[in-house]
Amino acid sequence: MSTYVIGDVQGCFRSLMQLLEKICFDPSKDTLWFTGDLVNRGPQSLETLRFIKALGKNALTVLGNHDLTLLAVSYGVATYQPSHHTFSDILQAEDKCELIEWLRCSPLIHHDPTLGYTLVHAGIYPKWALTIALSLAKEVEALLQGPGIQELLLHIYGNEPNNWDPNLAGFDRLRFIVNSFTRLRFCSTSGVLDFTSKESADNAPVGYMPWFNIPNRVTQNEKILFGHWASLQGICSTPNVFPLDTGCVWGNCLTAMRLEDAFYFHEPCPKEP
Repeated sequence: MSTYVIGDVQGCFRSLMQLLEKICFDPSKDTLWFTGDLVNRGPQSLETLRFIKALGKNALTVLGNHDLTLLAVSYGVATYQPSHHTFSDILQAEDKCELIEWLRCSPLIHHDPTLGYTLVHAGIYPKWALTIALSLAKEVEALLQGPGIQELLLHIYGNEPNNWDPNLAGFDRLRFIVNSFTRLRFCSTSGVLDFTSKESADNAPVGYMPWFNIPNRVTQNEKILFGHWASLQGICSTPNVFPLDTGCVWGNCLTAMRLEDAFYFHEPCPKEP
């Protein structure tokens, strides 16, 4: 019985199936964790969602920014853009409602005290302890999973505020929480986030550094699994930090990490058009 964590699939269903064959995945006893961004950019978002949903308790995913985009379009608060979105198959599917309902019930962060790992899409804000991060995520999840989802999705987009204040309230507070879990890459030592750069860790904007390298980061003793940052290429020398987005959709590879022994599996992927 093994637990495998898989990086951003982004609709690359064929590559996912090949990776699962490589790791000899057995749905009767093994469990899959996904770093989010199950959909978009790749050609088979519908097949990806259907497969992972059908695994039931043998799979879990955290929400990524592309997953939230699908929710926003599905709830009519964002417009489908053919130049940026490739999940029209989901929007036209007969089981669309069931898939969207399942997806919106996914958490922003998952912590397993037995295995000793925490799963998140982009990262954990450096000034938050794990207990704080889990509590703040629940504030957003309660709205995503309730009748307030449409209003929440209408107000979560934007880059401000870019610094945490416990006294933040309303949608400013919720927007910062969502951005921290789903868009985080670079941060200043004073806690200001940069949402514009997608460069590698070695090419941080002036005055910023990767969130996981912030001095005295509160979660530095927690084992954190994340995706989102393909330009890291799955490489990070910071202890207890495990990047798993290895750019499947860009023609690199899809990566799985077996938690029991921290062994990695890589499936080379064709670049999607």
